[in-house]
Amino acid sequence: MRHAVARSGLEALYFSGAHKLAGPFVGSVGAILRLHHVRPARSDKFQPNQPLEITPEFLKTLVRRLQRSGFAFVSLDGVYRRLTEEDFNRRFVAVTLDDGYRDNLDWAYPILKQHDVPFTVFVPTSFPDRLGQLWWTALEQVIAKKTSIVLEMDGRDCRLSCGSVEEKYRAFEHLYWWLRSRPSESQMLDIMHELSARYGVDMAAICDRLCMTWEEINALADDPLVTIGAHTVNHLILAKAPEAVARSELKMGRVVIEAALGSPPRHLAYPYGDPVAAGPREYAMAAELGFLTAVTTCPGMLFPEHRARLTALPRISINGAFQRGRYIDVLLSGLGASLWNSLCSGTPGRGAFTTPHRAATSTSPAASQ
Repeated sequence: MRHAVARSGLEALYFSGAHKLAGPFVGSVGAILRLHHVRPARSDKFQPNQPLEITPEFLKTLVRRLQRSGFAFVSLDGVYRRLTEEDFNRRFVAVTLDDGYRDNLDWAYPILKQHDVPFTVFVPTSFPDRLGQLWWTALEQVIAKKTSIVLEMDGRDCRLSCGSVEEKYRAFEHLYWWLRSRPSESQMLDIMHELSARYGVDMAAICDRLCMTWEEINALADDPLVTIGAHTVNHLILAKAPEAVARSELKMGRVVIEAALGSPPRHLAYPYGDPVAAGPREYAMAAELGFLTAVTTCPGMLFPEHRARLTALPRISINGAFQRGRYIDVLLSGLGASLWNSLCSGTPGRGAFTTPHRAATSTSPAASQ
């Protein structure tokens, strides 16, 4: 329903021309785009994580549309320089991809290379170490293969029906947010390990199949167009972790990448990246550890005042549920983020978050991975 409302809003803004009229008043200087998977479309009717993936064809559309609109493609080093030096002569955009999926190498890289587009891949080091726990994908697979599932929730046994596609989506939405609300990351993962084992889903195999190896990451990093950024070690919800654990995740994620690639990453993406997962404590830690920039999943454009908030930068999600060229125009006008923020407001724990950098959270479960 949220996606349907958002699509209607994007269509209205585009066809009314409001996004063009708003441009001079929004005053943004650029944007950081957030992607995850780039791969051919799947035919499955149940795809709750589909917002995390776009097709190669849409990536081509995205690049060409931005080129025609006059945006300069820059690296995150370029974003840092332009914000700190107040170089705003031309609107700019930076492309980022989270989690280090193998399809970034197989599908995204050839397209971005062809168009000479610099980009950053944020890598949680446990993923290429083959210790990563992509629990959101495991949850999708559990629900996809069963007509009902049983688990203990808040001290009582619960059965969730997932026979129809509609029931599967409801079950995923309910379980996703219930798991995210667990008091600790370890409790959430314990539940997912038990659920996966009971219903025959191999979480280790998911990581091995979907994520790049260190050899593949090294090959990608050899290209000057590519920046490898930090994304912690274990892709934790940092705000729920004790301070020492959160600091270790940020520090060791950087140290391991330096050991693997020969140079320390200068840029960071907070796992999940919404205000429930990262906040002022994490922003301060990132600055103390020497990261030039750190990005969130809060939707928003970049403004001159972001030079004072370099470790709390917003991004624009290139969402697989909105793969139309005209939506890009609206999103990059700044009105798209405003629309999504208004839909999110008033939802405890998922929205109602406004910061000086004009951004808010996304309520899409998959969108905040």
